[in-house]
Amino acid sequence: MGTTFFAKNIKLLRKRLKRTQDDVAAALSMKRSTLSGYENEIASPGLPALMGFADYFGIAIDTLIRIDLAALSESQLSELERGFDTFIKASQLRVLSTTIDSNNDENIELVPEKAKAGYASGYADPEFISELPVFKLPFLDRQKKYRTFQVSGDSMLPIPDGAWITGEYIQDWTTITNNTPCIFITRDEGIVFKIAENKLEETQTFVLYSLNTFYKPFEMQVNEIMEIWRFTHYISHELPTPMHPQSDVISTINKLQNDIKIIKDKLNS
Repeated sequence: MGTTFFAKNIKLLRKRLKRTQDDVAAALSMKRSTLSGYENEIASPGLPALMGFADYFGIAIDTLIRIDLAALSESQLSELERGFDTFIKASQLRVLSTTIDSNNDENIELVPEKAKAGYASGYADPEFISELPVFKLPFLDRQKKYRTFQVSGDSMLPIPDGAWITGEYIQDWTTITNNTPCIFITRDEGIVFKIAENKLEETQTFVLYSLNTFYKPFEMQVNEIMEIWRFTHYISHELPTPMHPQSDVISTINKLQNDIKIIKDKLNS
């Protein structure tokens, strides 16, 4: 095989999946010593073994052999692991499907509630994206890519149900800082709007929080995420629910405490 990146690549991918040599060897129907030989460049795999590794990791043989995966950014590796491998050359990534106007300027595509289910599977399909409604917001940076999604539910109150959330496309996920509101396009959960805690270095995950504290935070593995859009602003025809003045809150708490005391007194008597 000559000088390739195959050995270090399969070791890197195995460790990212948190799999042992025994795990991978069993899945590929080979001895652990054989796999160890491949990882330590003591032996070179034949075509059937290469095909097995490509199927197991979901990455093209050319990529496994010719690309130094350790030199890629986290977002590039995540692209590969989510199945977007068109044989990466240098640092090139999958091109985002988008639309432009007659002046060759980027449109902002609208993803309404009725199109959200289709977006999770058609986001990379230029034909699907071209059928979405488009509009312009002149105050946004023309050098960045934006898309607007309609959200549903009450998990991000006071942002109301049905609001339109505009996000900036994020290519490099390592740039997402903690407490950043983002729109996540996910494999199983669809379109998710949450506050992000970046734990890529520690656990290859994001911890997602709701503004509505009734909803508990949860972890999302990077291989479950297909796109991330950083929150820019939202549009809604509803006013946010007004907050009670502090004096009203204190008064309400005092009344509740008094009611509890009355109940206790009655029970004791």
